[in-house]
Amino acid sequence: MDIKKINKPGFDLEIDTDIEIGLESKVILYNDDWHSFEEVITQLMKATACTFEQARDHTFEVHVKGQSIVFNGSMSNCLKVSSVLEEIALLTQIVT
Repeated sequence: MDIKKINKPGFDLEIDTDIEIGLESKVILYNDDWHSFEEVITQLMKATACTFEQARDHTFEVHVKGQSIVFNGSMSNCLKVSSVLEEIALLTQIVT
């Protein structure tokens, strides 16, 4: 937790700068014609710490349906997951 202290004459104020809004966000992975199944599976496992089977299932859903919700969580965690997926130029979107 990151706390900032503001000291003014007459009062002391502490502000928590790590406050999350609490809205659950989702990372959507979209299909493309450039990445192999193996590349996507490996990157999903790296980004979300999921099992091979879970990554394979998401990859197949992306292939068949064009997209899959691959992660649910806080906005900050979704940004991290999306960033790792985008390391190899996968197309993602974060929605709330």
